[in-house]
Amino acid sequence: MTSSAVSVRSRKRPEERREEILSRAADIALEQGLERITLRAVADRLGVRPGLITHYYPAAEDLVIEAFARAAVIERERFFPHDGEPVARLAHFIRYIGSGASASLARLWLNARHLSRFSEPLRAAVEEQDGLDRERLTALIAEGIEWGDFPDVDVETACIRIFIALDGAGSYVNSPADVEHPAHKYFLADVAEWALGLAPGRLRIGVEEVR
Repeated sequence: MTSSAVSVRSRKRPEERREEILSRAADIALEQGLERITLRAVADRLGVRPGLITHYYPAAEDLVIEAFARAAVIERERFFPHDGEPVARLAHFIRYIGSGASASLARLWLNARHLSRFSEPLRAAVEEQDGLDRERLTALIAEGIEWGDFPDVDVETACIRIFIALDGAGSYVNSPADVEHPAHKYFLADVAEWALGLAPGRLRIGVEEVR
């Protein structure tokens, strides 16, 4: 039975098989961390032999890097919807973070930044995805200024401040105790309001909805 199943799966087109492998590796990255991505772990999830994974990814590090990038890309689209008014899309971003839905991604970023100290290719991937996140938020802020949702602030400075707040809040993601003090709960919303010159409390509404 197992041999038959493996035989059927082997008939998939190369691009389909590569996509399947990458998808499973990204799941492992988000659930367990980049260190848990091994050829055997991915093969077990697919029900195939590790040698098949090696055929598509001879170097395990390449799979780890691509899995990190895949997870970052998927979450970016969840962070930043393309439709709606800029202030509503920013509120969605704040609300998504506040809901805890991004906790697995926050853990992955902490994990990737740490491991990138020992891997130049991973460091380059981290920098690339970080740059793409900044581009997306920068574009959103610039659009908000054009719409009149935000005052005419320095776009790059506001973006940097918001992401520093995001990373700072994310550093507590592995804390065993829930951090419920308002200074922590509303930190990202408060910093975003300050960085964009919005009235205090303008972005807290989205956080309240998920608490």
